[in-house]
Amino acid sequence: MKAFEVQLRYRDRNEETKESTVIIDASSLPGAVAKAAREFVKSLDRKQRFDMNKNGLEIVAKSSGASAETQETTSKEAAAG
Repeated sequence: MKAFEVQLRYRDRNEETKESTVIIDASSLPGAVAKAAREFVKSLDRKQRFDMNKNGLEIVAKSSGASAETQETTSKEAAAG
């Protein structure tokens, strides 16, 4: 399992941005996004869900942890060498 950092953001009816950042353990990036979105939507009430559906949900995901760092260093070494 890899660790992914997923940031979810939407604008509510008062034009304020509501956001949440979670670290999810999943086997792939799409799986991590799905898990994070499910947890985020479950935490919202009816009016917040309506606002999220009306204005859209912005999702930013990136891998975090040791496995991502080793992949970056090996790609840099391959490019340099």
